[in-house]
Amino acid sequence: MIAYLRGKLVHKEPTHVIIDVGGIGYQASISFNTFSEIKDKEDIRLATYLHVREDAHLLYGFASDAEKSMFLNLISVNGVGPNTAMVMLSSLPPAELRAAILRDDAATLQAVKGIGGKTAQRLILELKDKLRKSPGDAQSTLPGATSNTNRQEALTALMTLGISRSAAENSIDAVLRKSGNTISLEDLVKQALKNA
Repeated sequence: MIAYLRGKLVHKEPTHVIIDVGGIGYQASISFNTFSEIKDKEDIRLATYLHVREDAHLLYGFASDAEKSMFLNLISVNGVGPNTAMVMLSSLPPAELRAAILRDDAATLQAVKGIGGKTAQRLILELKDKLRKSPGDAQSTLPGATSNTNRQEALTALMTLGISRSAAENSIDAVLRKSGNTISLEDLVKQALKNA
């Protein structure tokens, strides 16, 4: 099993990257979330998952261990394969997927292309207890959990608009400090855009 790749990013597209590791180029499929995270990097480390099929060995790369963990949870559900899991991770960051599953939000899951009502319910049914027991859930039970979700969603929105990650984070954090974490997502994005 290939647990991770560390090397020079020689080619990147929203759906895959090629990383040179000691003179060998590894191609890995990635989510849009990972693409956003590695946009400005040359030397990178991606957590990976090797999916072995009868006709192919496919490598999937993740910018964080949290994203890889969510991917593994998703593909453990009957009817959800690696490609569907990557579409889900491209549509929603891992923290938002986790939150949607934990609060039985089938509508958010169904908003992802290719996820119907039955699959959304199956995801909730099979993953809710597993995600509740995993350590990553600690933050969602804290009082500031809503602002963490809003912060992540606002960060994704600003980066999609072409603002660098560091500038977006600084702007969002400044707005959250002023508002005391009681601001709506829409207002957070609007005010952060003015400051960025």
